[in-house]
Amino acid sequence: MSLIFTIFVLEATPMEISQYLDSTYLKTAQQAAISVEETKKIIIKLVEEAIVFNFKLVMIRANYISLAKELIIKADSNVLVGTVIGFHEGTYSIQEKLIEAQQAIDLGADDLDFVVNYKAFQKGNTDLVKEEIIKGTSLGLINSKTVKWIIEVAALNNEEIASISKLIRRVVVDNFGEEKAKNVFVKSSTGFYKTEGNKHNGATFEAIKIMSDNAKPLKIKAAGGVKTKNDVLKMITLGVERIGTSSAKEIIERTKANQEY
Repeated sequence: MSLIFTIFVLEATPMEISQYLDSTYLKTAQQAAISVEETKKIIIKLVEEAIVFNFKLVMIRANYISLAKELIIKADSNVLVGTVIGFHEGTYSIQEKLIEAQQAIDLGADDLDFVVNYKAFQKGNTDLVKEEIIKGTSLGLINSKTVKWIIEVAALNNEEIASISKLIRRVVVDNFGEEKAKNVFVKSSTGFYKTEGNKHNGATFEAIKIMSDNAKPLKIKAAGGVKTKNDVLKMITLGVERIGTSSAKEIIERTKANQEY
């Protein structure tokens, strides 16, 4: 453990940590085997917790954006609302992704998390990947949105993680410049990828280090499997600026408990 990490672990407060967290719920009612009404209650609770704990953002399905914005505005809160595009396989056509993104923008989303077509990338079709990055990023930036590109690290080997991170960086910086690139992230995972033998399907420290080394000056978002305060702090020392997690409330509550103890 580095000295910087040790100091941050000792001194980090719940308020500091909370602004790194994107509190996430992306299961459909069908995926969770619950009713639509039960899903709505989960979303309401997620948003209310985000307001109370001052999380950076709630990451939800597009059909709940209006509900979330209504609750946030009513509470006079600064919590942002994000949604996913081309989720979760990433194989949607470019046009389908752009339509989804425009609909999310019209509903008031602040962040657009696109799943990059990593399968096309693996097959060598980098022209398609470049085109969707240019068009998706352009649509987001023109509308003053934060754009994230999910690369699905569990589906890639380390060389592919490095290569696709470099590709996204190069396309964004070359087409939009470093100043606008500050509003673009490379994100690790959807959390929905099915691995063999139930292996970890989200952000690992190794994958995040590779992304950080190859995507800068683009920002990094770790998502999937980040469940503890120490996970969060280690990710931050690796250069992560946003963390998507379904355990945001528990992380902050444990941080508070440790400080009170």
